[in-house]
Amino acid sequence: MSDERGFTLIELLVALAIFSLAALALLRLEGATLANAAALDDQAIGQIIARNIAVEVLTDPVPPTLGIRRGEELSAGRRWLWTRTTASAPEPRLQRIDIAVTDEEGRQAGALTIFRPAA
Repeated sequence: MSDERGFTLIELLVALAIFSLAALALLRLEGATLANAAALDDQAIGQIIARNIAVEVLTDPVPPTLGIRRGEELSAGRRWLWTRTTASAPEPRLQRIDIAVTDEEGRQAGALTIFRPAA
């Protein structure tokens, strides 16, 4: 009977395979976390831009003309495209203004709907 202690080659290979699967799962989780963080960052910046446009519209003494207006903003070192759609609201004294912000690839980053007096 021998008193040798230690791991056999097969046990080491199995342990190494389990460790590599766990490491791959952690790397995949990190990639998903980074992608989600980037998407949340884009949404936050998009909402800030939409709110800035809303403030400009609400503080302008002259109501915007009905229709669609497009523009772009530079924020966080990137170009953002926005669309402002002004329409009559169900209440005749109000205007409905929809603001949509997208990134350069066209992915929606922010949206906001506001109402303001028509005259």
